[in-house]
Amino acid sequence: MSEAEIYRERYELALGRIREIPGEHFGVPAVEAYFAAMAEFVLLIDENRRFLEGGGPGGASLEQLKARNRALYEDILPENYGASYGNPACAVQRLGEELGQELSFLYAELRSMIGFCYEGRLEELVIRMELLVEVYTAAACEWQENRRLPSGRDIRGILYWFVSDYADVAAERRIREQVCPEKCFGAGIICESNLADLRYLYAYGEYVSESVLEMAEFLNSLPLETIAAMADTFTEGYRKGFEVTNKDLSGKKTVALYYQIGFERMMRRAIENFGRMGLKPVIFRSAVSALDHPSLVKSGFYGAVPNRQYEYDHKDDRALFLDKNYVNRRLEVTRTAYELFKEQAAGYAGPAVVETFGEASFDPAAKKEAVRLDGEQNELWVEYRTRAGELQRQYILEEERSFTIIAFPVPEIGPVFRELFQETIRINTLDYMVYRRVQQDLIDTLDTADYCEIKGSGANRTDLRVKLHRLQDPGRETGFENCVADVNIPVGEVFTSPVLKGTEGLLHVSRVYLQGLEYRNLAITFEDGMIRDYTCDNFDTQEENRAFISENILFRHPTLPLGEFAIGTNTTAYVAARRLGVEDKLPILIAEKMGPHFAVGDTCYSHVEEIPVHNPDGKEIVARDNEVSLLRKERPGEAYFNCHTDITIPYDELGELAAVRADGTRIPIVRDGRFVLPGCEILNKAFEECEN
Repeated sequence: MSEAEIYRERYELALGRIREIPGEHFGVPAVEAYFAAMAEFVLLIDENRRFLEGGGPGGASLEQLKARNRALYEDILPENYGASYGNPACAVQRLGEELGQELSFLYAELRSMIGFCYEGRLEELVIRMELLVEVYTAAACEWQENRRLPSGRDIRGILYWFVSDYADVAAERRIREQVCPEKCFGAGIICESNLADLRYLYAYGEYVSESVLEMAEFLNSLPLETIAAMADTFTEGYRKGFEVTNKDLSGKKTVALYYQIGFERMMRRAIENFGRMGLKPVIFRSAVSALDHPSLVKSGFYGAVPNRQYEYDHKDDRALFLDKNYVNRRLEVTRTAYELFKEQAAGYAGPAVVETFGEASFDPAAKKEAVRLDGEQNELWVEYRTRAGELQRQYILEEERSFTIIAFPVPEIGPVFRELFQETIRINTLDYMVYRRVQQDLIDTLDTADYCEIKGSGANRTDLRVKLHRLQDPGRETGFENCVADVNIPVGEVFTSPVLKGTEGLLHVSRVYLQGLEYRNLAITFEDGMIRDYTCDNFDTQEENRAFISENILFRHPTLPLGEFAIGTNTTAYVAARRLGVEDKLPILIAEKMGPHFAVGDTCYSHVEEIPVHNPDGKEIVARDNEVSLLRKERPGEAYFNCHTDITIPYDELGELAAVRADGTRIPIVRDGRFVLPGCEILNKAFEECEN
């Protein structure tokens, strides 16, 4: 019997058992209702599987596909979430504190079957259906035999062995789809669909919102030359990323495309462009299963988020199974998978990312019923991420890969969408030569400074001193990179890796969005370049505020260094955002170009510090290290944090940014939100045009 036949047999056996669950009663109505709901969901998945095998979207109307898509996601939509088992608060209320978290996790894991169903991955459906049967059997038998339900620990044991037993299957699948272009599900949709027929959007199995439909329809309305300009800027930035860092693109075979569904017309052109570079696309679904370690930050293709609170509630579900043995098991099977695909991994060139912005604001609720990592698990997760990163870099060499990122608004931003989209295209295609000249003037001044002082204005309390590298040979060396729109589109910043010792003070922003989360009155205090304290005003208690920052900015590290200091010069983007009233909606990719910004975590040269990098004027950028990254030579496990989060002070909150020389001479660069350094006056033109 073939493997496919074995999975088909297991599927039918599990499905037959699940069909019986809604009609069975073992004596605990609340728990029976839960398992009946889980069974009904699995039967819905099976109905969709048969629909897809019978022709799928091509044989249904757009309205029928909308109804089918809504049925899959309806239970966790905001208007229904209060009564959903996917909501840990609801699950705990209905099922009790002993089982609520575990059974809410099980439902979230079953929901990952949606994507696997649309990709035709029968084996992935089978293992989750069997998991449901196992948990149900444990509950029913324990009650029937002992008149009690299994403990939360008992159920966690079943979940633990599920994620452990199938860790090898998940690791092999995930790495294969990240480096192997064969049978690429996403590329098939992009390249083979009739993109004028929006029914293609329902072939992914992702949530298709009205915003996604409008995005695809809008791109279809644009002339080919506009689509070409968008895609060509994107792919040319990728190519230039290799060029400016002296990396060889010719030996690479694949490029990973990250995007939200609805952008297929642009992505088709991008695939054609990459093909001319000798690169085939690898396009995989952003992780949703616990086996793949999902994150609030998307990597791969993804649809609209049906409910961001649902994702936030389940972001730490790994706490139900994370221990030292699991970490070691996962790393072991990941190494085995990389060995299996090491040739393909060596040909991987890196990701090309299309970000979106303009989604509705999200103010997360911190629920006591949601699973949280404890202190030991925090340390374990940091250790796992560090070791997993080191393992990946053994097979995908940092010094041989690159990336690029570009961002566009989505219709969800409101009536300004169309105008903002055109402004974004304009911003993404600004004349980089103008910025290169102006930014060189900035750098020439900064290279004479011992440190920079940054002070806020009005309600902004920033008072920060950033220590700069001392140049040994100013004729050949520089401390700042002149960033002219290659990997990070659009143009508009100069940046450096600060010296940590002597970097002191307070960084404060009244309101900022980082990776889709809003922070109000974010304040971070630095001492010798390391985070000493932090707070915000998002929640009622400082404990909740600090936990929010620790989890989502520090990524559970006890502290982080100031890995980057930069001065954004894209005043055109800033003025356009202010005029359209969307400055609070912009992604960091654009926002970082709209004022000085400060990144906590690794430097911009993380893991490639030994590779010489030069500015267009020929000078070598020598500020590629700091005191922490230098530890790689003696204690490599302490040198990197595997995170990098940019925080921008907008021009209207900036009182002064000045370069200060060793003799105390102060050279103002920005004062009251305007550039005052000679040679940079052109950057104020956008402000003046707006005021007039």
